[in-house]
Amino acid sequence: MNKVKKSIVLTFTLPITLLFLCGCQSHITLFDGKNLDNWERTDFAGKGEVRIDENGSMVLEMGAELSGVHWKGETELPKINYEVTLQAKRTMGSDFFCGLTFPFKESHATLILGGWGGSLIGISSLDDFDASENDTGDAYVFEDKKWYDVRLRVTEEKLQVWLDSKMVIDSDVEGRKVSMRFGEIEMSVPFGICTYATTGVIRDISIKKLK
Repeated sequence: MNKVKKSIVLTFTLPITLLFLCGCQSHITLFDGKNLDNWERTDFAGKGEVRIDENGSMVLEMGAELSGVHWKGETELPKINYEVTLQAKRTMGSDFFCGLTFPFKESHATLILGGWGGSLIGISSLDDFDASENDTGDAYVFEDKKWYDVRLRVTEEKLQVWLDSKMVIDSDVEGRKVSMRFGEIEMSVPFGICTYATTGVIRDISIKKLK
């Protein structure tokens, strides 16, 4: 192949190669249903069992209070400007079936789905107020044994959440304090999922960097 042809080939293929590599790095599968190698069972007091069922879903069994896992993988997760997607359902209990702890810059917070008797959604904490006390808190009727598509977007300016493609949280956080609620839930950092006296089932967890 002469130099002109080589130059043409490189000019054409290099951008495609770089685009492909960037695409691979921007989307990370955190749980593929095969194993829990990249996760550690969080050592909550009175925790329930964590297992993978026959369908490849992560089952967080009902415990006395909190049960869950947190990320221990070597892959460094983004701290800002990203989206998390997953599917979740409640199969037993009447409290939150998905407590998703996520990074926000150098801090963390938790998205609560189904708390306080089964219907509270919100983010703990904003300006030291829990999900039930800040502007993200709202009521949402969850059906047992029904899968919900969950999408969380974290940017410098906003925390946004969609359930089944419907936006349910749209909170301005610029200049506000975003932090964890005090207590055992803090063991879920840097990225974790837990339930409270409830059995939750989780699948298809992934994170995507935003441009």
